[in-house]
Amino acid sequence: MTLPKPLHPNRYDRKPPLITAASDPQEPISLPAGKLSPLTFQIVDRKNGSRLWNELIERYHYLGYKPLPGAQLRYFVYSGPRLLAAMGFGASAWKGAPRDRFIGWSPQQRKQTLHLVVNNARFLILPWVTSRNLASRILSMAAKRLPLDWKCRYGYEPVLLETFVVLNLFRGICYRAANWIHVGQTQGRGKLDRLHLHALPQKAVFLYPLSKNFRQRLCP
Repeated sequence: MTLPKPLHPNRYDRKPPLITAASDPQEPISLPAGKLSPLTFQIVDRKNGSRLWNELIERYHYLGYKPLPGAQLRYFVYSGPRLLAAMGFGASAWKGAPRDRFIGWSPQQRKQTLHLVVNNARFLILPWVTSRNLASRILSMAAKRLPLDWKCRYGYEPVLLETFVVLNLFRGICYRAANWIHVGQTQGRGKLDRLHLHALPQKAVFLYPLSKNFRQRLCP
């Protein structure tokens, strides 16, 4: 018996973004962050740069491009007319022992309020940009504007940001400089690693509270 072709192809089988001249390297930028023109954020959507955002992430981010899960916001960061960075925020991880201990979550509380935690899933400073303190400045600015942008799109404000930094590649210095809190590290196991073989690289877990009463909001 031969089954018919699916009407809606699996979204995980999508082809990667095409690499075009739109994402080619530009003239180097080497000024420190304090000497750049004021930084501006532009929300990315289907009508406004989505293809370019996907292409830049696929071409220059070490994880490449894949659709962000759940509720999400993507940004371009500019200095004047010059594009410096791309960021993506999406749904938080379902479980994370260091994060959950820091919050004080019970499983039931996590289930009720997980949507109030947002994951910084992608952060890319374009490779021709070498600007001291730029990454931490962008992270600080993003943390200030994201809650209102999120509320405008989804009707509620998140209260905590999270991110995961691969330890054998990065040290998370820009997150520390932007006052993100290092709360521990993952065990390096995927969801299906029942034999505890450490199939995945260990990651440092960083959190950034967006509200002073974030624990009360997350643990009703």
